[in-house]
Amino acid sequence: MKLGLNSVLFGGHDMDTAFKYTKAAGYDGIELSAIGGMSEHLVIDRWQECAPTIKELARKYELELLAMEQPSQDPAVMEKAMQAAVEIGIPIINCGPGGQTGNEESFVQSIDSIGKLVKRAEHYGVTLCVKAHVGAAIYNTPTSLRLLEAIHSPAFGLDMDPSHIHRAGENPVEAIGAVVKRIKHVHIRDCKGRQQNPGKPEDQANGRGDIDLLGYIRVLHQNGYTGPLDLEVIGAKDYSVPACCIIAAETRGHMQACLQACGAR
Repeated sequence: MKLGLNSVLFGGHDMDTAFKYTKAAGYDGIELSAIGGMSEHLVIDRWQECAPTIKELARKYELELLAMEQPSQDPAVMEKAMQAAVEIGIPIINCGPGGQTGNEESFVQSIDSIGKLVKRAEHYGVTLCVKAHVGAAIYNTPTSLRLLEAIHSPAFGLDMDPSHIHRAGENPVEAIGAVVKRIKHVHIRDCKGRQQNPGKPEDQANGRGDIDLLGYIRVLHQNGYTGPLDLEVIGAKDYSVPACCIIAAETRGHMQACLQACGAR
């Protein structure tokens, strides 16, 4: 497995800062945040301007470009995101599921929308991943399985985030087995409690919450998963660089220990 960090943790700082301290914390790679309002890193509307800088920073800090998080399903926005991914060399685009929990009509609309985006991902030769998300049409394991039944393309996979499964009232370690063969990306973080939001940024650091992340990573390893484990911490836009670095480094140590404990490293 490849240990990475979503640059949204450093959303209040520039890309050089995000790359520099992701490398300093010992990560293998980085996931570029293209989340409007949370960062000014990979800005989709001016991706041509961002692309050379990203490629140079990846070279300078020797970090693999593991993925991009671009949550919108807007076809025009996603078309640009896929063009950016091809130019920069980003293999995976992580997208939100859309829709509303418990609304069957919005669930059907989400499946249709995701299916169309997967066709564009096939065209561009990239992988589109979608994760279960609290409040969305796809929010737990049963709805994830319905999504997987509807879309079979090799250009599509699940982005699994144990904190959302935890907040959906499930045990992520027990739930992951049903979908593990279709996982192509993991957004990992911890969570205290089962409230709608993931909590304070520092409580999202692996090891600070209630989720058995060692058990979760062990199931991934036992099932042959070798893709990215990207830490995704939101809400830290106003945090200082040292505060962000503490979260990054603490989580990297926990992730490494988990991999060693289950024989993956």
